[in-house]
Amino acid sequence: MWGSLEDEMSLIEALNQVDVVICAVSSKQVHYQKLLISAIKRAGCIKRFFPSEFGSDPDKTRVFDLDHDFYARKSEIRRLVEAEGIPYTYICCNFYTSYLLPSLVQPGLQTPPRDKVSIFGDGNVKGVFVKECDVAAFTISTVDDPRTLNKTLYLRPPGNTLSLNELVDIWETKIGKSLERIYVSEEELLKKIHGMIIQWK
Repeated sequence: MWGSLEDEMSLIEALNQVDVVICAVSSKQVHYQKLLISAIKRAGCIKRFFPSEFGSDPDKTRVFDLDHDFYARKSEIRRLVEAEGIPYTYICCNFYTSYLLPSLVQPGLQTPPRDKVSIFGDGNVKGVFVKECDVAAFTISTVDDPRTLNKTLYLRPPGNTLSLNELVDIWETKIGKSLERIYVSEEELLKKIHGMIIQWK
């Protein structure tokens, strides 16, 4: 069984063999789901569709003008799913631990710093960090749960909800050493990001 996101008939043939679709295309392919949604509508056999989100809630997340419509595209897919009357569940899991924790949320690093660390803002805003395998297990567990039908579900394990200051505290305890904390204001951070965007153009 296979289906191409560029071939609606192949998608319909594949969809006719299942009743649940969990889409995990990359963020660059979010709009490819439009054809998939059309195929789901035409097939008429799908009891639950999980669009490719698995991050922050696109309807509630704003990143100034820096996200290149990353969240707007995901919201657009949501509206299309709802307009077509397709049964859905949206999974919002926030941050994957494998993306941010190995570097202690330090852009450009592959391992946690051992001398100094950049703290964005005051470092007290909390983020939710989850393992990919836990997101997968949670998603599968919602497939047959009627409470999750046509709902947005948030993964927020209390023990995985930490600020950057708290993460640094934990790391310092692990290595037995205090790091120099360099606080970066929102204004400074936005200037750096804008500078990087200009360099890429």
